[in-house]
Amino acid sequence: MSQPKLSHLAGTLIGSEIVKLGNMISERIRNGEKIYNFTIGDFDPQVFPIPAELEQLIIESYQQRNTSYPAAEGVLDLRKSVASFIREWEGLEYSPNEIQIASGGRPLIYTIFKAIVDKGDKVIYGVPSWNNNHYVHMTDGEHCVIECKPENDFMPTPDDIAKNIKGATLICICTPQNPTGTTLSKNALTEICDLILEENKQRGEEEKKLYLMFDQMYWTLTYGNTEHVNPVSLRPEMKAYTIFVDGISKVFAATGVRVGWSLGPETVIAKMKAILSHLGAWAPMAEQKAVAKYLVQKEAIAKYLTHFKAEIEERLRNIHNGFIALKEKGYSVDSVTPQAAIYLTIKIDLVGKTTVEGTILETQADVTSYILSEAKLAVVPFSAFGGGSKSPWYRLSVGTSKKEEIPEMLLKLENALQKLK
Repeated sequence: MSQPKLSHLAGTLIGSEIVKLGNMISERIRNGEKIYNFTIGDFDPQVFPIPAELEQLIIESYQQRNTSYPAAEGVLDLRKSVASFIREWEGLEYSPNEIQIASGGRPLIYTIFKAIVDKGDKVIYGVPSWNNNHYVHMTDGEHCVIECKPENDFMPTPDDIAKNIKGATLICICTPQNPTGTTLSKNALTEICDLILEENKQRGEEEKKLYLMFDQMYWTLTYGNTEHVNPVSLRPEMKAYTIFVDGISKVFAATGVRVGWSLGPETVIAKMKAILSHLGAWAPMAEQKAVAKYLVQKEAIAKYLTHFKAEIEERLRNIHNGFIALKEKGYSVDSVTPQAAIYLTIKIDLVGKTTVEGTILETQADVTSYILSEAKLAVVPFSAFGGGSKSPWYRLSVGTSKKEEIPEMLLKLENALQKLK
């Protein structure tokens, strides 16, 4: 039976490869298969619950009947609390009318694109990266893709940006980055800001300016000597051209609570509000009211983050150390030292190896399938993030990881590697 003809977008848009893979893995687990699932950038609430104070505030908010439509820009209490939170924790000064609330980061990113990008506008983004390709496609933008290298922690460099900046409308940067768990250095971000400022100086009054979408959803989750930096603190003039994407999803393991915010120039925020008012992608009223009360509880937040970050970092470092130990034994694997977020970048370079059954692993997809079937290890290939089908690199997410399972996972992986010739 032939498919009905729908819109060009419906016919060409690709669904989330990560969600598709995660659903497939979840189905296998439901069928009784023991799989070490490190695919989804989410948290197991049994392992990583949201802060107890926030949970109680949400319950109380529903009991107080906060169930009507929220204001399109977000309730004023929450926007004031966000302003206070980012002033206290990041030293950023934003007024409530420069803040837009939505149901997590996705609708904010979509409305940033819709507010700024016209058909054919050049959008610069690095790969691997999360979903930039899809948002460019949904807005009919021109993809300007930077292939990021391991030696640069899979982040775009100032040189990469400089080569492509002419005529661009939007630059997308996420740091700490999904999928790599790596960060952009202070020097690199400063240079990129200077490039944007210089480019905008050269544009005429009637020309579109170049904006930076700065996704810092993981900015509180940094480890060791890693320091998160932002464009506006480095170059205050960047406030006119920067739109932040932020929220509670990752900082408080609250992905399903759906409260995110953007900070940006009032003119851009106003247009985002208008677009969101038609989408209705608001954070629920009760959660907005609760988050407004929680964000000003500095001591409670600091206590939660201390424990939460320690638990995440322990998992990342244990798995990283395990991969480095396997590498030192001569196996074709590697790992990038953990810097931030809930992700570990690992390398499984087995193309050309032969299984005990005599099957040659001819493609990276064969490798992914092999480690899933033999090691029961489920991770997301960088190809799902635009990294190319031949990339031997993977995202490993620890948000659902149980510490006691890490040694047995590493042992199963070694056994699977040992079988190859």
